[in-house]
Amino acid sequence: MGAKLMSVEQPLWRALTGYRILAVLYVLGVFFWSYREYSAPVPGGVYLLVLACWTFGTLRNVGSADRCTLPFLVTDIVLGVVGILLSPVVDGHGLVGPTLPSIWVAGPVLAFALKGGWRWAAGASVLVGIANIVERGMITRSTFHNVLLVCVASVAIGYVIEVARASERTLARALQIEAATRERERLARDIHDSVLQVLAMVQRRGTALGGEAAELGRMAGEQEVALRALVSSGVVPEPGRAPTGDRWPALATDGGNPATAPDATAPDATDDDTAPCDVRALLSSYATSRVTFSEPGAPVLLPARAATELAAAVGAALDNVARHAGGGPGGEAHAWILLEDEPDAVLVTVRDDGPGIPAGRLADAEAEGRMGVALSIRGRLRDLGGTAELVSVPGQGTEVEMRVPKHDN
Repeated sequence: MGAKLMSVEQPLWRALTGYRILAVLYVLGVFFWSYREYSAPVPGGVYLLVLACWTFGTLRNVGSADRCTLPFLVTDIVLGVVGILLSPVVDGHGLVGPTLPSIWVAGPVLAFALKGGWRWAAGASVLVGIANIVERGMITRSTFHNVLLVCVASVAIGYVIEVARASERTLARALQIEAATRERERLARDIHDSVLQVLAMVQRRGTALGGEAAELGRMAGEQEVALRALVSSGVVPEPGRAPTGDRWPALATDGGNPATAPDATAPDATDDDTAPCDVRALLSSYATSRVTFSEPGAPVLLPARAATELAAAVGAALDNVARHAGGGPGGEAHAWILLEDEPDAVLVTVRDDGPGIPAGRLADAEAEGRMGVALSIRGRLRDLGGTAELVSVPGQGTEVEMRVPKHDN
């Protein structure tokens, strides 16, 4: 999928780390500010020294859910409860007011919420609430208010964490499905550009030759239908990386032998995908006696991968002309390729003077598993962040306009 997803709960763990540091500094400040008012300050000082060492020594444990283990959480909450129960001994006259751990004790409760969700948060907050009530000896208004506040806050945070984690899992599954779908479409394009077209050619040639060749053509036709059904249903086999691109030059020059077709994927396979490539060099191989190629005088540069995919889409468009508009051997259709270099995009227009496409034919072809326009042309352009617009008027030919933005490549 490329970029790694950042957990939405990670900022909350960083906030908890900051809270624990500030809370322990606040508790130490209150203790030393009110030192003379404690009836037994020495035990309180020892406890707060342990609390400070524990807080700063375990900052790594509150850095993520994986590091915040259950033994750490139990020790953390026990340390807070011990401080609450020790407060009446240290502040025997009740002159200071807050318990020894004071606001620090909310940190362990929040850690339970971030680690285990709202149920763990509710359990931890109830434990702290009971300790506060025991320390006071009764349920006072201020005690009830503080306990309720901590409970509501921790439960709410725990619930939000559970929802966030569920959303992350859903998003991860959606991204995996999207990646798998894109890979299936890429494989389907390769199948369409190679295997399906060869099978269709074998069927046509076999039927024309008759005899044993006719039987071979019939079998090739059956395999083509079965493979198209697999492609259209999304169950695509794992073929080897077949050459993508053009059948037009082969059909126009040597009677349809795909082995002699010019290579539309001119960039070497070892070239980096981002290396600049002149689109003119790729498209010029399509020029034949019935394919006119018009290009700018200056190089038209795109990253190698984008240029290759654009050339393959042009090859698919020409193949449709060869198969459906009479551009194959013996046909009379003519095609024109126009390459334009715009400031923010590269534009390629493929036009023919064939009979055009009847209304609704593209939708019917896609339903039958014939994915040439849907995958080999529009799919490729979509993956590049571009668009492919098809305009066809019956009796006046077809025009395909392909646009690839430069800033997305």
